[in-house]
Amino acid sequence: MGLIRSVQELLATLLGLARTRLELLSVEMQELLARLVLIMIGAVAAILLAALALGFGAVALVMAVPAEYRVAVTAGLALTFLAAAAIIGWQVRREAKVRAFAASLGELKHDAEALEPRE
Repeated sequence: MGLIRSVQELLATLLGLARTRLELLSVEMQELLARLVLIMIGAVAAILLAALALGFGAVALVMAVPAEYRVAVTAGLALTFLAAAAIIGWQVRREAKVRAFAASLGELKHDAEALEPRE
């Protein structure tokens, strides 16, 4: 009876461990999905701002007439939008480098180390 009980306790412990790891994986999947949505929104914003910068740049070229400040203001706006697009693009790229499932992988590594025989 003692052997059967030990095996049952071992299986219960393993199932509990697996359940905990799956819950962690589920939480990480939700976080990954939320981060992916934010990355996509940032990418679309960068593309739209870059398009606006190109539009203002084209308007600046078209309006390059002797009017004193029109060109400077339009070119300044185009540079502002271009800088904003570059900043957002940099942030999106930085955010995209975060490793998926890092916590789950770390916990599995910790579990493997705990199960290794000790000297």
